[in-house]
Amino acid sequence: MSPVPVSIVVPVRNEAERITTFVAMHRWADEIIVVDNGSDDGTRAAATAAGARVIDCAGGTIADARNAGADAAAHPWILALDADEVAEASLAGEIGEIIGNAAHDAYRIRRRNFYLGREQVRGQWGRDRVTRLYRSHLRWSATQVHEVLEARTPIGDLTGTISHEPYRDLTHHFDKMNRYAMWGAIELHRGGRRASVGDLLVRPTWRFLKAYLINGSILDGRFGLVTSLLGAQTAFMKYAHLWALDRQRSKSRQP
Repeated sequence: MSPVPVSIVVPVRNEAERITTFVAMHRWADEIIVVDNGSDDGTRAAATAAGARVIDCAGGTIADARNAGADAAAHPWILALDADEVAEASLAGEIGEIIGNAAHDAYRIRRRNFYLGREQVRGQWGRDRVTRLYRSHLRWSATQVHEVLEARTPIGDLTGTISHEPYRDLTHHFDKMNRYAMWGAIELHRGGRRASVGDLLVRPTWRFLKAYLINGSILDGRFGLVTSLLGAQTAFMKYAHLWALDRQRSKSRQP
């Protein structure tokens, strides 16, 4: 079977443990570009040894890395992935069929999210769709927390899937919760927001109730309870960080 004429672009930083497996899982693609953001754990050497092409984007955002990878790509079609994602066989075959006669410049893909080995089929994670297949002339823009593909024409939908396991264990989850909460707080702070009592109390409570009761996580037993509480904790941490940033600003203004 001939390789699919698509370039997979994956931004990384210190992913030596996973990058070899990632490259092996995606050999169906004609090109894999690893965009490295200052790794110091051997990621570059491991990716090169596995057969990927490695380029540097130290100090940039994930959007910068995705754009740099697309600019260096040998093919006009890009599949944007992260190191904790795998394009499943159904998606690989579908991409091979569609890119020769595509009706759109970008396509959404359903992402199957796994938490500690179990797929999350309810709530926001169970309805997750991400725009990841696109023509290389499209650009990514970035906020403090997320990157967005700027597609000005209608986006198509594919039936193939990406599997996603974002957390290696609970400790890794806590680390990412805190990092993303801080980034979200910084973005709000730059926009002039302050953390209200409602932000600190109502938003986390609502997030828990929505996930656990409205979206049906209660049916998942302890798994649903834990994931719903962790989602609420993430919301609380973001506004707690925002409250702390405002306290620091007020303190710096004191004579």
